[in-house]
Amino acid sequence: MNTSIPSAPPSRGPSDHDVRTQVVDAATEYFARYGYEKTTVSDLAKAIGFSKAYIYKFFDSKQAIGEVICANCLNGMRQAVDEAIADATSASDRFRRMFRAFVDAGTQLFFEDRKLYDIAAAAARGPWPSAQAYERYIEDLVVRIVREGRESGEFERKTPLDETAGAICLVMKPYVNPLLLQYNLEGAAEATSLLASLVLRSLAP
Repeated sequence: MNTSIPSAPPSRGPSDHDVRTQVVDAATEYFARYGYEKTTVSDLAKAIGFSKAYIYKFFDSKQAIGEVICANCLNGMRQAVDEAIADATSASDRFRRMFRAFVDAGTQLFFEDRKLYDIAAAAARGPWPSAQAYERYIEDLVVRIVREGRESGEFERKTPLDETAGAICLVMKPYVNPLLLQYNLEGAAEATSLLASLVLRSLAP
């Protein structure tokens, strides 16, 4: 654990932004080791060398710290999805890549940073603002792909766009929502491939 953080802020020390970053970095390391649910602000303050009162100067609760960490995790997953679909050759290809990338990113976080995955699951359970923003990102991305497919003639145009996108999001939810993915990891890769094919067949003109 990083113990280099000073126990009290120097009179002409780091800016508020720098201190917040220090707290988040140290909390990320601590939560990754001991878990979010079992950690209190007092535990965190003792571990990183700040007083509890000083941490509350920058974050009003443990959830507020977890919210920043969760947002960082989910932003990393969004980046992975964006990179996976960047050079897709068609709307159908983009949809398959998107679905697979969501599952791959969530699975990787689950197995490599399980304690941090638990924060993402807690956020989805909340739901926290970061989880709500992530859900809106998924919904917006699905709308864009469906619209792209309709404009290119790949997908049918009769069903209302919002109805189509909403149904697709419901199909994807067990595999892209961190709270639900943990119960669907077994066979997730095969399941998402089959579901992607089913969705694309339903979208055919």
